[in-house]
Amino acid sequence: MHSVAILVLDGVVPFDMAAPMQVFDFTRLPDGRRPYRVRLCAERPEVAADGGFVLRVDRGLDALADADTVVVPGRAPGAPPLSPAVLAALREAARAGTRIASVCVGAFVLAEAGLLDGLRATTHWVAAEEFARAFPLVEVEPDVLYVDNGQILTSAGAAAALDMCLHMIRRDLGSAVAANAARMSVMPLEREGGQAQFIVHEHPPVPRGSDLEPLLEWIEDNLAHEVTLAGMAARAGMSERTFSRRFREQTGTTPLQWLLRARVRRAQYLLENSDHTVDRIAQQAGFGSPTAFRERFRKVVGTTPYAYRMSFKGGRGGTGRAGGRPSGSDGQRQTALPVALG
Repeated sequence: MHSVAILVLDGVVPFDMAAPMQVFDFTRLPDGRRPYRVRLCAERPEVAADGGFVLRVDRGLDALADADTVVVPGRAPGAPPLSPAVLAALREAARAGTRIASVCVGAFVLAEAGLLDGLRATTHWVAAEEFARAFPLVEVEPDVLYVDNGQILTSAGAAAALDMCLHMIRRDLGSAVAANAARMSVMPLEREGGQAQFIVHEHPPVPRGSDLEPLLEWIEDNLAHEVTLAGMAARAGMSERTFSRRFREQTGTTPLQWLLRARVRRAQYLLENSDHTVDRIAQQAGFGSPTAFRERFRKVVGTTPYAYRMSFKGGRGGTGRAGGRPSGSDGQRQTALPVALG
């Protein structure tokens, strides 16, 4: 089993702690087995949590040395200074290649340990300016849900920690297991509003019960064929202008944006779940040429189809130790990019 150690520090925010604890604990393999073993650990047996209660923890800092993944939740304002023992344990885990992730303002803990120097990182948007001032060697990304540097990950608020954890599950075990974990956590298929989660689903969201639902399902079934705005409008029995207006009202985007999004999603799914060549996947997803597919895929996902396949298809069954290598094959740090099509 992949061991996940959640480091509980004085002033820990309960939601920051519980979010990763639950999403990893909910995860199941297709045969029903648990792939993750989740444990709380702390410097002392009792930890004062934010909210006026005390947690009793049975694992010490030595649990970090045995973990495949360490998660550091955020702490409330006014929490006591970090002890040298905590900082040393985190640095030692990083040197050993352990994957380390922070939730919300837990990024301050990683930065104080020096684990984010020279890397991109995010935190809660309210604390982003303070974080940037306190740690000038860190490149702060305040507008993303999470940042994946390969070995070191940071997330925004506690809800964004769910996105980050699902991303890690997908890296470890593939999209099917991650999608089931998302359903168990009652997570939405999409995070709209400019900060889209970097999670693959077999189909893009369809507004259930709308009069466009049959058309959208038809589009999904015909992505490999030519689909035009005129053809969609005719199939819906509307003029192009009325169709475009109605489509935006019901989906929040334009018909062509929705179509491109569906094609990229289909390509991601095929890259993860098939051995088809990139050229064949370009055809199956409905792109006009392999070149057009590669350009669009890089623009949307932030990496090449080949690198994406190596990161997510090849990551199944791994130990979870990133060894300091980023998720992209080109050696560059990969940030969680919005999957919004312009």
